[in-house]
Amino acid sequence: MLQYIPMPTEEVRSLQRGDPDAYGRTPEHQVSDGEGAPCRHCLKNIPKGAGMLVVAHCPFPEKQPYAETGPIFLCADECEAPTDRSSVPDVLASSASYLVKGYSSDDRIVYGTGAIVASERVDSAAREILEHTGVAYVHARSASNNCYLLRIEDSQK
Repeated sequence: MLQYIPMPTEEVRSLQRGDPDAYGRTPEHQVSDGEGAPCRHCLKNIPKGAGMLVVAHCPFPEKQPYAETGPIFLCADECEAPTDRSSVPDVLASSASYLVKGYSSDDRIVYGTGAIVASERVDSAAREILEHTGVAYVHARSASNNCYLLRIEDSQK
């Protein structure tokens, strides 16, 4: 069964308090225009007029050549991570397509697993990628900007 994993709450709360991001910078405060601002914690689009944070995020435990860092959005106010991680989150319907790619247990890209897929195919593409030898998890990212969205795991693996 697939699990859609948001950013950890403790990391998000730290950023919402103004603690530094992956580049050591204070989170930028902006107002959402209601389009294209998916929160990486609640996995919903940030509503128009709501405060949001723009931060540099690295979804890997340590720096290494494959540890991509890039911009992401978060709700400025506290939001709740989904309790049901087995349902495809709303945020995966916010764009026409996504980049999905597999990573090994040592957080390296598994070559040959990356693909740009239509939003309605993210779950099936993730399943296929997770069947590859050496793939421990999958990232879903923006197909147009490569921004990290969420992590996908197989709870049976």
